[in-house]
Amino acid sequence: MKIASIINRYILKEFLGPFAVNVLFFTFIFLMAELIEITNWIVNYNINLVTVLRMIFYQIPFLLIFVLPISVMITILLTFLRLSNENEILALKTGGISIYVLLTPVFAFCLMGFLLTVFMSIYGQPMGRSALRDLTREIISANMTIGLKERTFNESFRDVVIYVNKIDSKDKMLIDVFIEDKRQPDRIITVVAPRGKLFNDSQNAVSRLRLFNGSIHQTNLKDKTAHSIHFDRYDISLPMKKSRSQIDTKPKRPKEMSTGNLTRFVNRSSAEDDRYYRALLELHRRFALPFGCFALGLLALPLGVQSKSAKRSFGLFLGLFFYLLYYLLMSVGKIYGEAGAYPPVIGMWLPNFVMGGLGLYFLIHTANERSLKVDLIYNRLRQFLLKWFR
Repeated sequence: MKIASIINRYILKEFLGPFAVNVLFFTFIFLMAELIEITNWIVNYNINLVTVLRMIFYQIPFLLIFVLPISVMITILLTFLRLSNENEILALKTGGISIYVLLTPVFAFCLMGFLLTVFMSIYGQPMGRSALRDLTREIISANMTIGLKERTFNESFRDVVIYVNKIDSKDKMLIDVFIEDKRQPDRIITVVAPRGKLFNDSQNAVSRLRLFNGSIHQTNLKDKTAHSIHFDRYDISLPMKKSRSQIDTKPKRPKEMSTGNLTRFVNRSSAEDDRYYRALLELHRRFALPFGCFALGLLALPLGVQSKSAKRSFGLFLGLFFYLLYYLLMSVGKIYGEAGAYPPVIGMWLPNFVMGGLGLYFLIHTANERSLKVDLIYNRLRQFLLKWFR
């Protein structure tokens, strides 16, 4: 009993360092996709560093619900891979320690990952997503030019289409502006100007565009007449399609809803439409992903023990392969669940049963000293890569 306690403490201690490294590494990898969009805001619209850090901070809880399970799996896999390579697993077996004894520290570590993922899934993600939504709305309200894109017809304003050839990021000056105003039913007004400046009234959801040295072309469809006027300065009011109050009262997406609100929405929903299925999928995903820590952790234990001659790079490849398979099964479940092809509970929980069942099968084979052919796969892959590079 004392020996088992020493082994458990030793293995748990071995988990902590690699786990911290894996969480930081995979969080950075997952953030790369978001950083592309954030970098675009920094370069083109001069978003300050504090705002950028806030945007990244609000994204992290959502990313962690995917990062924590894979970090748990890779940590267990690499740790037992190292113990196998250094013959520590062989020493434990020689001392009469069964592989089933190693399940205690593995499940204790998976429990830690489970609790962290549950916290991020139930509390962190809804709070982060809601805060990110509010921050984005504040940025857009404070600087409407963020909503405009160069060389794109913008239809954010009611009955007004704007085309801007270029936006000067320094002074927010619009270069080569084309406007089509259809707010009067019997007239079409076209405004062309080489320069313009956008001023915002975020509370009333109205922007005022000041144009310089341009011309107004007005066509009366009823009288079939046309007029053209040149101006030195011209101010035009641009009401948004949605007012600030309408934006604030817009229903939250399932990822932004708290677990309680999500549950109430699912229970009270009368029609099983797309929004209902998305909400039900999100609700099951918030609990399925934390349990993925146990399923993937159980799978990683026998894989690490069996890979005696494999290097850590192969262990990382092996872990990523099974996690991608896990994520692929969940993505397929999400697609068919949203379409109503089968119940969302199956799509979200099936990956856990598949990986957990596979891990249990591997564990029994390993405990009975039956090979999983992991070393054979490693050697064959190594030979193939060496021939390829030659």
